[in-house]
Amino acid sequence: MKQLTVLLLFVSLNLTFGQIPNTLSNEEKVFGLSKFWQEVNYSFIYFNKINQTEWNELYKEYIGKVQKTKNDYDYYRLLQKFCAYLKDGHTNVYFPKEIQDSIFNTNFGVYRLFLKNIDSKAIIIRVNDSKKKEIPIGTEIVSVNGTETKKYINEYVMPYISSSTDYIRQDLAVAYMLEGYVGTRYELELKLPNGTFKSLTVTHSKTIEKKVYPSFETNQLLDLKWHDDIAYLSLNSFSDWEISSIFNEKLPELKKAKALIVDLRKNGGGNSRIGKVILHHLTNDTIFYGPKTQSRLYIPTLKAWNQDKYYHDFQYKPDTLGLGDRNLLKTSRIVVPTAILIGHGTASAAEDFLIYADNQKHMTTIGESTYGSTGQPLMFNLPNGGIARVCTKKDTYPDGREFVGIGIQPDIKITKKLSDYIENKDPVLEKAIKYLNTKK
Repeated sequence: MKQLTVLLLFVSLNLTFGQIPNTLSNEEKVFGLSKFWQEVNYSFIYFNKINQTEWNELYKEYIGKVQKTKNDYDYYRLLQKFCAYLKDGHTNVYFPKEIQDSIFNTNFGVYRLFLKNIDSKAIIIRVNDSKKKEIPIGTEIVSVNGTETKKYINEYVMPYISSSTDYIRQDLAVAYMLEGYVGTRYELELKLPNGTFKSLTVTHSKTIEKKVYPSFETNQLLDLKWHDDIAYLSLNSFSDWEISSIFNEKLPELKKAKALIVDLRKNGGGNSRIGKVILHHLTNDTIFYGPKTQSRLYIPTLKAWNQDKYYHDFQYKPDTLGLGDRNLLKTSRIVVPTAILIGHGTASAAEDFLIYADNQKHMTTIGESTYGSTGQPLMFNLPNGGIARVCTKKDTYPDGREFVGIGIQPDIKITKKLSDYIENKDPVLEKAIKYLNTKK
């Protein structure tokens, strides 16, 4: 699966539009809209789930709207809103690089603000180091430009988000609610953890200060740590085969573990085969059942006969290890009590990893629901450097259970609370260690 990349770009009402390029003709604007509409009609796997009459009426309405946009930014924002109607996490519209490079999310000159959806509130969970006393971790943004935050998000942010699940849509709305073009200014009202209120005006510009609080964890493909005799293995992406090589290098050390934690909470996906190869070392099985998939099979003659069910199921053949593979793995299998940490950031190929691991009795998932979106996107170009993708494949469990639009549910649910962010604690990891200590 392609790595899940989320680009949700928003603008406040007082953006200085003079800074934004305006290069597209009306013909190009209509062509880009029509190209996206056409690819959805032919390739979108969930096309049968949308109201096709509404979709076509929306297209006709947007033919007029795109021609009235004042610049390229405004145009692509409208395409994102059109795309969001489909409610799919693997179907997106992305800005041209020229525009993308002039858009900030966390940078406000002397301030850096990182937001998180906690209990349906917009909470600041990280700031640049010099501002940690002025804006403590746990500070809530209660209003934006004079509008209560929830209302602001619903009106100006949520309509532009492409997501398969409501809770991810809310997460993304909070995380990107202050994203905008250089020069975008926001009037914020803050509620500090001690209950006092503070007004703050911020304007998007590059932040020179690099150090943030709390500091970022290392963003490596793979991270290995130890909690006594429990190995903690963070698999942060399946987008690069290098992670498999790094994993193989760690195997001699991992064999010392009495129990194992596999952290997929930051894994937004990539190539499902990479995760499957790593999983081979964590189970005694020689047969692996992956997702059952469905794609569309378009035959114009059937359409002419009014047989408009152009879908075809493909059950992947079970992945069976050859004799040579089995012998090779005999010396490198690590089959111990295993906790897999999952959360809203566990997406796409990382969710496929969980499908392959579903029947493993020594594995237990701990955390929150996963992202709830996977599939094979079809990528194509839009006018003046824009890019779009449309999801072409539906995945389910081998027995047909659905998880797209729902999320894979943990065996043990643990949610990180506001107090955990303030105290910089990881209750999911703590629960996993405690759980595994009872299983060794």
